[in-house]
Amino acid sequence: MAETTSHTTTDHKKIQKWVDERGGHPARVKGTESKNSPGLLRIDYPGFSGEDSLEEISWEEFFDAFEKNGLAFLYQDKTADGKVSRFSKLVDRNSEKDH
Repeated sequence: MAETTSHTTTDHKKIQKWVDERGGHPARVKGTESKNSPGLLRIDYPGFSGEDSLEEISWEEFFDAFEKNGLAFLYQDKTADGKVSRFSKLVDRNSEKDH
C-alpha cells in the first residue's frame, strides 16, 4: 500500500514546485478580491471545475496574500494507489502547529 501521508509547508519554492509538477497554477475565486484583499486563494488545474469560478493570478500575488493571511499549504504527494496526488488545501498556519 502506498504512503498517503499529508505534509504541511510554508516554503514558497516547495509549494510552487509541487503545483507546477502537477500542471496547476495559483488562482483566486472571481469576485472575492477587494482593495484590501486579493480574494480567496486556490490552486487551479486546467480542465477541472474551477474554470468558470477561478481566475489565474501571479505567484507573487498568491504568496503575498498567503503570507498576509498566515496560511500554510497542506498537500499529499501520492494517492492510496500510488499515483501522483493533486490533493492540496490552504489552511491556517497556526492551527497546523497543534497537530
